Amino acid sequence: MKLRNVLVLGIGSFLILLITVVITGFYQMRAVNNDMVSIVNDRYQKVNLAKNISIELGNISRDLREIFLLNNKADPTQYIESIDKSNSRVIADISTLVGLSKSTEIDKVAQLRANFEDYLNYEKQAIFLIESNRIEEAKELILNSSKDKLENLTKSVNDVNELEEQLMNTSLSNSQNAFYKSKLIFALLVLIGLMVGILISLWMLKTFLGDLGRLTKAMKGITSYPDKTSLPRLDVTKNELGELSAVFNEMASALEIQTRLESESTQALKVRNWLQSKVSETHALFQGVQNVEDFCSLLINWVCQIVGSSYGNLYILSNETGTIKRMATYAGDSQEVGIREFKLGEGLIGQCFLENRIINLTEASDQYISITTGLGQIKAKQIKLLPIEFEKQVVAVIELASLSEFSPEQKEFLEQIRWNIGIIQNRIAEHAHVQKLLEESQTLTEELQTQSELLQTQQEELKTFHEKLEEQYKELELKNIELSQAKANLEDQAQRLETSSRYKSEFLSNMSHELRTPLNSLLILSKMLWENNDGNLNLKQLEYAKTIWSSGNDLLQLINDILDLSKIEAGKVSVNRDEIILADLVKELEGQFRPMTLEKGLDFTIQVNNVTNKLLTDRRLLKQILANLLSNAIKFTKQGYVRMDIQESNQKDNMVAFDVTDTGIGIAKDNQALIFEAFQQADGTTSRKYGGTGLGLSICRELAALLGGDIELKSVEGKGSTFTLYLPSVTTENSLSTGALSIESNPNPVNNPVKTVNEDDVSPKAAVAGDLTGRVVLVVDDDMRNIFAISAALEKAKVKVLYAENGREALEKLKGNHDVELILMDIMMPEMDGYETMIQIRQSEYAEIPIIALTAKAMKDDRQKCMEAGASDYLSKPVEIDKLISLIRVWLYR
Repeated sequence: MKLRNVLVLGIGSFLILLITVVITGFYQMRAVNNDMVSIVNDRYQKVNLAKNISIELGNISRDLREIFLLNNKADPTQYIESIDKSNSRVIADISTLVGLSKSTEIDKVAQLRANFEDYLNYEKQAIFLIESNRIEEAKELILNSSKDKLENLTKSVNDVNELEEQLMNTSLSNSQNAFYKSKLIFALLVLIGLMVGILISLWMLKTFLGDLGRLTKAMKGITSYPDKTSLPRLDVTKNELGELSAVFNEMASALEIQTRLESESTQALKVRNWLQSKVSETHALFQGVQNVEDFCSLLINWVCQIVGSSYGNLYILSNETGTIKRMATYAGDSQEVGIREFKLGEGLIGQCFLENRIINLTEASDQYISITTGLGQIKAKQIKLLPIEFEKQVVAVIELASLSEFSPEQKEFLEQIRWNIGIIQNRIAEHAHVQKLLEESQTLTEELQTQSELLQTQQEELKTFHEKLEEQYKELELKNIELSQAKANLEDQAQRLETSSRYKSEFLSNMSHELRTPLNSLLILSKMLWENNDGNLNLKQLEYAKTIWSSGNDLLQLINDILDLSKIEAGKVSVNRDEIILADLVKELEGQFRPMTLEKGLDFTIQVNNVTNKLLTDRRLLKQILANLLSNAIKFTKQGYVRMDIQESNQKDNMVAFDVTDTGIGIAKDNQALIFEAFQQADGTTSRKYGGTGLGLSICRELAALLGGDIELKSVEGKGSTFTLYLPSVTTENSLSTGALSIESNPNPVNNPVKTVNEDDVSPKAAVAGDLTGRVVLVVDDDMRNIFAISAALEKAKVKVLYAENGREALEKLKGNHDVELILMDIMMPEMDGYETMIQIRQSEYAEIPIIALTAKAMKDDRQKCMEAGASDYLSKPVEIDKLISLIRVWLYR
């Protein structure tokens, strides 16, 4: 029987039995479930109805009692309504109970209904008497009839409960018996199914495991079978296992073929590897061999060992005589065997040279050589003549005699080396020829040596002269190299210095921008708070605002000092000499510093003695130097006075002396030179009493030098100091030996020049020259803090403010707002900076709109670059709002 039929019969029988067991179990469980549903839905519901009737009867009895206890003190209506509702529920429950009752229960339920109707009549009569205010009659009725009627009704309810509980217990017992019977039947069916399944399984295993075991044993035995070229075969049956056996037999046949092919391939690979290794060893054998005799001896010994030859000769063609000579012999004895020399075509050796082919002799006659051993002599069975070829010409012949036939591997070895040995033999012969020529050359060299000695004396004289010239040449060349290196070093240092200076300038410019940008909004907003135009700040808050504004100004002064020092060191400070009036300068200094001295309780005087009232110098730089000296004197003086004397110098000719004297802390002698160095102070400790960066005096010294003067110091620690500024006392431009320094501007600006406003135009008078109400100003800045601060200040002046955060956005704002009358332009912005934006505006239809550049970059060439890009005017950050408002009025009403 086929395996498929066996599986179908066995598994089908088992499945039929399994389905029978499942169906039987299902019907048994269904019967049990129906009993449980009957108990829950029928019996439990009836018991629950009886319980509800009992509860409602209790409620009715309680309400009647409450009505009776009222004694006309209150309205019994609510109790009567409660009794009616309870009656309705009891009637409904009894009706439901009647509908669910069966024949065994109907009598009890009927009795319950009759008793309740009797009780209901009694209840209605009592309520009627109470409602009629016949309390005594109602009381008598309740006392005489209430107890009996209620007991009868309660007994009927209890009878129904007991009957239902009895029936429910009976049903539960029947259900349990049915459940136990179902379990027994189900267990019996499962047991029968297991037994049938085991019998079917044993029958199926017996049917096909025998053939399967033989097939498995045969498959496992393939790996351990010694001869893979002759594997066992299986009998083919008429089932699926028979088909597997047929497939196994085909696989065994294919495996036998594959095994034979692999064996042949492995053998061929071994032969090829053996040939390659022996050929390689042959090449290595002759490395270092330099003469023909050694080559011949090694060659015949090596070839005979490899091919197992018992005797061998090597013949070489002599280029000098044209004959073939025997050069080496293997296993030769003391007797001379064979011919030592042949001509071309003579004998088999000569013929082999001519024909260039291998000659084999398989049946040697008795006249051929006998192989001599210690035990005697043996006749050779095979003779082989192997020609050695180089460039299609035979250069040697190997003659081999063997006691047995040569194997195919040995023949292949001989075939391969005959070409390689020819190359090696030619190399060695060429080397021998070269060696011979070398010997002849040495002989000629010895003959020439005598003649060369005659010329040696002259050569030595020429050599001495040449050495002197060479030394002089080397000295000149060395000096040229040193000059070139020095020049390259100087150029490299100059390049590095220029790069360092450029990086420093760029760093300071960027640092100034990054510091001035937040400082701009800080100063503007703190000053607006300090001014308190709305009057909503108290004195303490005003003091806070003033402190913030003052600290911001101190930071601005520090930034300016650092930039001033950088400009001075880079030589970018412009000195613009002009005639100044000393009286005006003195008046400005008094107005600036007298409030400070009054605040500290110091005496302050400025005295001009015997000096002309006019002086030719740079007013801005002079005021900066004097203001710094006076500021330091006030800062370091706690009590006493600060005085400045202007007079002709007694110590230096043609010099005006500006003496700033104070009664402050003084400076120790060791520190007097140090304080003029940048970032240095007399007190540099972390606990120092006075602040500052130490830049002021360093800047003053450098500025004094630019003005053609100097600064000197006289001081006693603890008593005070005197700083003296010396300047040339010239009063005309022609008296100067040097002109003012200047910075060249770009001779090719990128666009048309624009008109700028002078400092005099931006004055308090100009600040009120025109009303700005409703005027439209576009603020372009990437920092929202600056936009907020400037917008707040402009809106305070009733200006309508538009803003943009970069140049590209500003151009779009202009296209959408044709009423823009003036632009405040920041320089360093993302996407499109201020320079590019101004260039595009000047090339567009908005070219006539005034542009005021507001930038935190404070280097001198920044202003020039802004003006060349198209700015109408320029203000550096932090911006003074009053000055900005005045400048806006000037440009809007020009």
